[in-house]
Amino acid sequence: MDLSFYTTAQCHLCELAEALLVNTPTPQPILVNVVDIAQSEQLVAHYGTRIPVLRRSDTGNELSWPFTQDQLLSFLQ
Repeated sequence: MDLSFYTTAQCHLCELAEALLVNTPTPQPILVNVVDIAQSEQLVAHYGTRIPVLRRSDTGNELSWPFTQDQLLSFLQ
């Protein structure tokens, strides 16, 4: 499973979500593709008010902020 992490520069909430993601232990490494939504008008329109957002490549499921470590672990299973 890979994740897309939708974010943008100078986003305090994105920094909090990134720290939670980095500090959450997982049974195996997960590839995280960081996507800056500012690079695409379409991404800004879709994610602009929801970032940070994690999206699973295998299921397409998304987890929008705010989320806890327990919610993150559940999302990753």
